[in-house]
This record gives sequence, C-alpha cells and structure tokens, in this order.
Amino acid sequence: MNRARYIMIGGFLGAGKTTTIGKFAHWLTAKGLKVGLITNDQGSGLVDSALGRAGRFSVEEIPGGCFCCRFDSLTEAAGRLTDATKPDVFLAEPVGSCTDLVATVSYPLQQIYGDHYCVAPLSVLVDPIRAMRVLGLETGKKFSKNVHYIYRKQLEEAENIVINKIDLVSAEQLALLRKGLSERFPEARIFEQSAREETHLEEWFQSVLESEMKDPHFLDIDYQRYGEGEALLGWLNCAVELEGDEEVDGNDLLAELAEELRTAISDAGGTVAHLKMTLTPLGDPYEIGAVNLTRDDGKPELSHHLLEPILDGEILLNMRVEMAPDALEDVAQKALRNVLTAKHALAFRTTHAEHFRPGMPMPTHRMSPPA
Repeated sequence: MNRARYIMIGGFLGAGKTTTIGKFAHWLTAKGLKVGLITNDQGSGLVDSALGRAGRFSVEEIPGGCFCCRFDSLTEAAGRLTDATKPDVFLAEPVGSCTDLVATVSYPLQQIYGDHYCVAPLSVLVDPIRAMRVLGLETGKKFSKNVHYIYRKQLEEAENIVINKIDLVSAEQLALLRKGLSERFPEARIFEQSAREETHLEEWFQSVLESEMKDPHFLDIDYQRYGEGEALLGWLNCAVELEGDEEVDGNDLLAELAEELRTAISDAGGTVAHLKMTLTPLGDPYEIGAVNLTRDDGKPELSHHLLEPILDGEILLNMRVEMAPDALEDVAQKALRNVLTAKHALAFRTTHAEHFRPGMPMPTHRMSPPA
C-alpha cells in the first residue's frame, strides 16, 4: 500500500510555522506531489487556514483544541482530504502553545494508522531572538516561568530543531544559539533557515520528506504545569467586515492596525506571543494581505501584499498574548475603532469574535515508549 506522508511542524507561537509550511507546500507541489494542509487552533476563524486557501491548497481546519485533544478530528480531517484530493503529503501545524505531541499524536498515529501514513520525525521551529531569551543567552522581555516550561518541552521532544528567521540575527548570535541548543538538546538534529528569505530550506525539506519517525523523544511532563502555562495566554480570534466610500491601501491599513495593537498591548502590560492578521477583498479569498507581530519590541511585518487598493474587505485577527482575555478584547475593539473609523472613515462590523484562555489539555491518547 502506498502510504501518504504525515509531517507535523511544531514550535512556539510566532516561530514562523505558517510561512514555512507555505514554502514547503509550494516546494512539494513543484516536485509533482499533492499536498493537504491541516491547521489547528483553540478557537475558530484562523488566519492560517485563510493563507493556505489563498495559496490554492486543500485545507482542513481543526478548531477547539490541539491535535492531542482532537486526535479523532485529525484523522477524520485527513480522511476528508484523502477523499477529496488524495494528498501524497499532509503538512500539519499544531497549536503553538502545545507540547507532548510525540506521545499524543505522532506515535499514536504511527501505531494505530501506520498502514495509511508514514509519520515523519517531529520538527520544531524556533524564532532565534525568542529562543535566545528563553535559554538565557540574551536579555529581553520574557514570558512567565510556566510558559517557558512549555517552550522548553517543545524543544526537548523535537527530533529536528529548525532555527528559522536567521536573517534577523548576526552570525555570532546564530553560532551562540546553535551551541546553546546543541548543549541542552544533544539528541536533536539542528537546521538553520529563513522561510521569509527562502534561504537554506531544501536540506530540512528533503530530510523530513525522506525520513520516518524511528527514535521518538517521549517527554516526562507535568501536565498541571503545562495546563497552567497555557492558561496564562489570552486567546482572541475575530472577523471584521469593512467598507468605505474611497479606496484605501490595505497593506498600510494592516500595518497601522498591527502597530496600534502592539502599542496598546504594551501599554496594558501584556506580552505578545503572536499577532497575525489578514485582509481580503470581499468575495475574493485568493487576493490576500497578511501581517505578523511576534514580539513586543518587534515591528509588524507584511508577509503577503494586496496588489490593489480596496473599497471593502474582511479582516481576520488572531492574537495570543499573556494578558487577560477580556482586556485583550477591549484592546482589539478600541484599536479597530481608532484605525478603521477614526483614521480612515471606514465602517466595520464584527461578524465573529471569541476570547478565552485555553482549557487544561486532555489528550485522546497518550502512549508510552515501547519496553
């Protein structure tokens, strides 16, 4: 039986997973392989799904919990993609605040559905600046200790650690980070790349395409501490429709709104894990602009650009911030009013909104390593 390859790409919020997966999907397509994307979040209305569909890939979205807690939904999503397009490769992106994915997702998938899927080793992406701060190699604003606990556990279970965004750091910083990761996680294979700049991608792409999980890293993990770490993060997903009497530059609009949100979150004492937002003209999901913010002291960066000014559109906003969810909702609505209405005279209405803290993770399966 020809088995589809299942490649899960983890990493903390803001590591560049979605951008990397998009580049990987195009690379696979160029090789003549069919690709199916599986996105995942604690809520619904995902920027990741919108970006995948804008790239004209088949996408299944699993909301309401991580793959570990929605394992049956994961296999059902893969089945729907198989029925629709028969992908050769599934690229799956778990929630960025989740860990223990080997014992709860990769290994159960291999053991229960091994006749259908060839499961690749788990890869975990890292943002080099955040990684250096978490590992104590560089100073800067940090998350709470239990959030850092999740971050380190993600690295501990990785067979492949992928240092992404290497264009953001010097050669000296990169060497320091690589040394720090090698010393702390000696069993992992380390890659260096920049998905945004499309540099040094192929070595890792080829490796995970050709390899199968044979030496999984099972975690000794404190689920109480893990759950408390996730619960420190406020989650907000919302969708907003806007329209105006005159055309506006949608790319500038996204950048202004992201900067307004960054300032407001910082003023309120929050710590940004990841803020991402898309803007599409109404009725045209393939024309898309997208902006990302991954640190309080960073600048919003456009990853996708709208080609023409717009009269109307839909904004999808996903924010993960160490901050109370109610306060995060207030920040979002105020920023939307300040930028869309006050600055650009745009009318807008919120069509979907949810804000919450993730619940305690309760995996469908948690398998132990073989004796």
